[in-house]
Amino acid sequence: MTASTEPARQLLRHTVATVAYRAGKALRGALDHFGSFHIGDKTRTPAQILAHMGDLFDWAFSISQGHQTWHDSTPLSWNAEIERFFAAVKKFDDYLASDEPLNASAEGLFQGPVADSLTHIGQIAMLRRLAGSPVKGENYFKADIADGHISLDQPAPRREFE
Repeated sequence: MTASTEPARQLLRHTVATVAYRAGKALRGALDHFGSFHIGDKTRTPAQILAHMGDLFDWAFSISQGHQTWHDSTPLSWNAEIERFFAAVKKFDDYLASDEPLNASAEGLFQGPVADSLTHIGQIAMLRRLAGSPVKGENYFKADIADGHISLDQPAPRREFE
């Protein structure tokens, strides 16, 4: 069995595709000024959250290569930060799809950077609602999510809620 067909690694790839799908939904249609929306002195702006999410996937990539590094990025403009996030997700997913050794457990990568990103997607969705631009709910069980499909552009929802 090659590294790219290991069941845990395949599930991790599907989880990364799920992150991309859900992030795309939370990010698409947000106005440029949304990145600086702020609800309190001790909370992050959406751009700061998204920069952190990009850092999480850079960290996941470094862990998978066997040389764990962390960097706190200064947020870019909203659209540039969206591009950076999806580039980081793609780089990590490309590594997972390769036959290169995964120098950490898939479970550890899931429970650390990948699961943390799902939390932050929820924060961005909540901030969209507070900013007056809510994201529609969806039956994600029916969503068209596929390994390797990790861009901002995703298939149309199959079942959204009003």
